[in-house]
Amino acid sequence: MIHCSESQLYWCEECKIPLYEPVCGCCGAKGRQFVKDVRVVFPEEKVLLEILLGLKAGELKDKSLWNAAGNVYYLDGVRMPLSIQQLREMDAAEIRKSYDKNRETMDGTFFKQMIERFVKANANRYQEISQEALSYIWNETQGIEIGDMFVSFSGGKDSTVVADLCKRALDGPGKKILHIFGDTTLEFPMTEEYVAQYKKENPKTPMISSRNKEKDFEELCGIVGPPSRVMRWCCTIFKTGAINQKISALFRGKKRIVAFQGIRHSESASRSKYERTSTNSKIAKQLTLCPIIEWFDFDVWLYLMTTGISFNSAYRLGYARVGCYCCPNNSLWSEFLSSIFIPEKYNDFQNLLIDFAKKVGKKDAEVYVKEGKWKARQGGNGLDYARKSIVSYEPCVKEENAFHYDLTRPVTEELYELFKPFGTYQPELGNKRLGEACFTDADNNIVLVLQGRQGQNRCKVIIHNESAFHVKGISKVREKIDCQITKYQMCMGCKACESVCRFNAISVREKPDKSTSYTINEAKCVKCTECVSHFSVGCYMRKVLTIKREDKEGTTNA
Repeated sequence: MIHCSESQLYWCEECKIPLYEPVCGCCGAKGRQFVKDVRVVFPEEKVLLEILLGLKAGELKDKSLWNAAGNVYYLDGVRMPLSIQQLREMDAAEIRKSYDKNRETMDGTFFKQMIERFVKANANRYQEISQEALSYIWNETQGIEIGDMFVSFSGGKDSTVVADLCKRALDGPGKKILHIFGDTTLEFPMTEEYVAQYKKENPKTPMISSRNKEKDFEELCGIVGPPSRVMRWCCTIFKTGAINQKISALFRGKKRIVAFQGIRHSESASRSKYERTSTNSKIAKQLTLCPIIEWFDFDVWLYLMTTGISFNSAYRLGYARVGCYCCPNNSLWSEFLSSIFIPEKYNDFQNLLIDFAKKVGKKDAEVYVKEGKWKARQGGNGLDYARKSIVSYEPCVKEENAFHYDLTRPVTEELYELFKPFGTYQPELGNKRLGEACFTDADNNIVLVLQGRQGQNRCKVIIHNESAFHVKGISKVREKIDCQITKYQMCMGCKACESVCRFNAISVREKPDKSTSYTINEAKCVKCTECVSHFSVGCYMRKVLTIKREDKEGTTNA
């Protein structure tokens, strides 16, 4: 397969289409060098562009229009002048009104003919990428039952292509590959419609949704602030955690499972580092396969146009990527489209952002949101919940290797759960009058004692055996203890810890009173302590809510 860095497209002046090869496979003409990658611009998007550029309705209908990196439009192979920044000042309601009127006369005849030329001209490239991907899927899954595989389905174009490839390579009489749809509850309405359409068009393909039914996005935004580019906590809480929980339930007892994903290197710098075949670090038994990892946007659209399979209608409107409507990684263009096509969701989220900005004391909250400064937000300054991130301790002057902790939450039996990764909880041991909880190693030797009467906000931790913590030095041991104290004070049930445990020993649930239950199954826990400090200072939400403050002795903070 060709690598992303080697991409170079060409333009056929005769057919008015982009080419993968220098010579047009439709008319035989030699193409000139064009851009590195492009996406299709559909008639629906042309209608919008006519309005934005002040053109007459239908003026672009017989033009070949494509979009390249940086949201640059090319009209018949020539760059078009369009300033995305100026869109901020345009009236979305007026644009929507004009769009609804002009769309009624939309004509897709030229577009259909252009796509036919595009498919014919690039037939060799389609055969190359599709056959290579099919062979990859087939070869990597030899000896694995189809019941041990699934497609991670998002409703976007990439997962749609991967799903189709998997069905072509693996489906057979009486066997269909499972699809798991990660329903974050934050998808575009068009995505929800497409998933319903996909189920209807593929009635024999099993489709299961994973959703975090315990958490509400708007409520969490009020507690920890909206997600930002620096800290996208929404992915962990509403996507990763829910999907991993569903996978664990569906494939319980399986020695190996295979997940197909639509990740591509050209999507972003972070995704450029992914391997095509990898073992999921969070789920030891999961093999992750990315059949189209080296494909470009050009390839994805060539596949969709050649096969004629259905896809998310959001792309027809002009969205380059389809995910969550509130994602801080959405481009200005994507946000502009949302203000036009999903105004209720867009306006509700904008109001949420403005309310948050006012809550944390931002001057000119509307400007702060309009200019997108919320996307760079980090830390929990100004948020009450962030105060729980501070762990206060002091060394015991009477006892070696012991620490006193002042807690923001009274001691309960749930505190004992968090110390199980260090040793087995022995409720029959310890001085009950002092509120002691003892933890032992495999030889029943005490490794630590927790002292703290239930209902009080102070406890003492006594270390008997440092080896149980898998670190050297009492200061490092204390840091491990700090991690668990942080979890106890901050846990809001994000399920990040649950996803980290490869042995499914952790269970995080929301109680009827909205409080969180965090339990560790000692029959499954192998005392590896990976869950203890996997995240900064122990808790993922602690990482999200870091507070900048002066360091003081006996305080763990940012």
